[in-house]
Amino acid sequence: MLLALLISNSVGNILVERYHGVPTEERLHWRSFLVKLGTDNLKGAKNEELFVASHKSVYIVYTVLGDVSVYVVGKDEYDELALAEVIFVITSTIKDVCTKPPTERLFLDKYGKICLCLDEIVWTGILENTDKDRIKRLIRLKPPAEF
Repeated sequence: MLLALLISNSVGNILVERYHGVPTEERLHWRSFLVKLGTDNLKGAKNEELFVASHKSVYIVYTVLGDVSVYVVGKDEYDELALAEVIFVITSTIKDVCTKPPTERLFLDKYGKICLCLDEIVWTGILENTDKDRIKRLIRLKPPAEF
């Protein structure tokens, strides 16, 4: 199961967070742990260079894309290889939506569309769609009032 998906800016402020199967009282712990992990390791990292960590029997894959950092946490069948595929789909979709690696401003300008894409990629902790063309087609079916 994919436990968490977080996207933060370069100073560690959370832009998007999605948790699946994580108790509410543990979310603050995960949020602070992931942001600290990113600030410690992502300085000077290249775009889309993957980093892998393990914590409390779960796997964490994270990367930097433009001015944002993307973190994916999984357990069981979502090991580091599966999470690498998940993060690849997420980063390529964000680049497609923003037309380039995003600045924080560009990410926030495209926030609604990015959130719709994330919903199509990961649903209730399970990887749903990996095909970018299918994701684009599915988000066109959503009425604008839903986000």
